[in-house]
Amino acid sequence: MTRIIDLTHPITADMPVYPGTGQPVIEVAATVAEQGFFEHRISMVTHTGTHMDAPAHMIEGGRTLDSFPASTFVGPATVADVSNAADGAIGRALLEPLADTIARQAFLLLHTGWSARWGDASYFSDYPALTPEAAHWLGRFDLRGIGLDTISIDRADTTDFPVHQVVLGREQVIIENLTGLGPLVGREFTLSCLPLALAGADGSPVRAVAEVG
Repeated sequence: MTRIIDLTHPITADMPVYPGTGQPVIEVAATVAEQGFFEHRISMVTHTGTHMDAPAHMIEGGRTLDSFPASTFVGPATVADVSNAADGAIGRALLEPLADTIARQAFLLLHTGWSARWGDASYFSDYPALTPEAAHWLGRFDLRGIGLDTISIDRADTTDFPVHQVVLGREQVIIENLTGLGPLVGREFTLSCLPLALAGADGSPVRAVAEVG
């Protein structure tokens, strides 16, 4: 029997956002009592909550999300357990034993366990991040994207975002702020992670789910 596992944080007005980013503004625009229908007005940046980075996010002239076919965002995936990353560095040595499994996937998701800190100030500091060396090594695989359960694929103290540059420079996408990856460690499944169909999108919130057979 197929199960659908939600990997997405809900969007709320008081949700955690990347430091310096404005909070989502969610307002009632119409009510059944007054207008005969219920609607909300929402204002937020494209990299809010569980979201996807397009190459255009950091690569000058890079592809936007709407330039990829929708089929790009659905495909085979696996979760690597990197929760024991020394000093928060997700290095090549942690991933090399999974090479055969990664080679079969369109998406590699990294379980750091950091999503347990969602809503706490500690979520934004000292989180595990992929090393540039590991990012380059992953270039040998035909991945469409890399995702993880932290605020960023780069270290919190970065100023030049080297891992973003490597991954997005390969025209792959990055999925950040995932949650619920623990039960999927070591498993192979279908990931569905579709962005909004925004024209010229540098990024977009996504509803990421795992379809497990």
